[in-house]
Amino acid sequence: MPTRSPDSPLLPEPAFALPGPRGPLPLLALAGLGVLVLAGTSLLIGVSRVSWDALLAPAEHPRALQVLVISRVPRTLALVLAGMSLGVAGLIMQMLARNRFVEPFTAGTAESASLGLLVVTLLAPGIPILARTAVAAGFSMAGTALFLLILRRIPLRSALVVPVVGLVLGAIFDAATTFFAYRFSLLQSLMAWTTGDFSSVLRGRYELLWGAFVLTVLAYVVADRFTVAGMGEAFTTNLGLSHPRIVALGLAIVAMVTAVVVATVGMIPFIGLVVPNVVSLIVGDNARRAIPWVAVLGAGFVLLCDVVGRVVRQPYEIPVGTVAGVVGSLVFLHLLFRRDSRVG
Repeated sequence: MPTRSPDSPLLPEPAFALPGPRGPLPLLALAGLGVLVLAGTSLLIGVSRVSWDALLAPAEHPRALQVLVISRVPRTLALVLAGMSLGVAGLIMQMLARNRFVEPFTAGTAESASLGLLVVTLLAPGIPILARTAVAAGFSMAGTALFLLILRRIPLRSALVVPVVGLVLGAIFDAATTFFAYRFSLLQSLMAWTTGDFSSVLRGRYELLWGAFVLTVLAYVVADRFTVAGMGEAFTTNLGLSHPRIVALGLAIVAMVTAVVVATVGMIPFIGLVVPNVVSLIVGDNARRAIPWVAVLGAGFVLLCDVVGRVVRQPYEIPVGTVAGVVGSLVFLHLLFRRDSRVG
């Protein structure tokens, strides 16, 4: 964990703000309304025709109700839960690493989770999905801890060095995973873990994501500790808090959220990178105020990418991970050019 002072020039901008007035709640309510509209749209689009008229007359259109209950509602809930939890995981990562360019997909976290899934598939293919996800979370936590350990050992002359270190580490994990997946004919399974896709989400196949939601609530409960940890180890210790314990708690939340999402729907890039940066422009960097915003906008981002992916090539679908990669990279480049004067 870096121990630079809060006003270090290596940080993109000053350290995290102290608690202050609450953010613009009407704007948050408006964003929540937008998420509800996107969720309603997600319920109605797809190959099978589902309309409000059909749903209001279930005796005449029983298939529409079945599609809604078995497929559309689970898919929409999975989109919301994945977006909320990944956005908050990205916010925690940025506070722990004290760098705005870090998220689970630029720190080797997601790639190490994918490696864990491959290892458990090779060594114990018959174990339950919960145990498989636990193994992936262990690998994910080890990979993230290695990333933070490397940051402590190397001189950081620029804020851009931090994500570069994470991308290199992730590439090493990814190369090892791809090699063994190729050797043992598991490339198809690897594609499922590395491509965020909700088209196969049905009732009974997404409920593990509720665990990610519980972890998101836990992150909100201890949000003040993450805010303090974002100010540095010395500042945290002076307040009588244990910095290593806060870091360990944050690592555990990020690792388990990432493992659950990767095991259930695959990797979805840029959520944890773009959403916390957008929220910081609105309400600042206090975690207590930022987490509700990150959760709402993260859910909206994933829902929007899913709707776009299902509409542009009907009746075919473009995976959410692909759309999120394109949209997220464009938004992040816009934010980067907007903030370039703070990065140097």
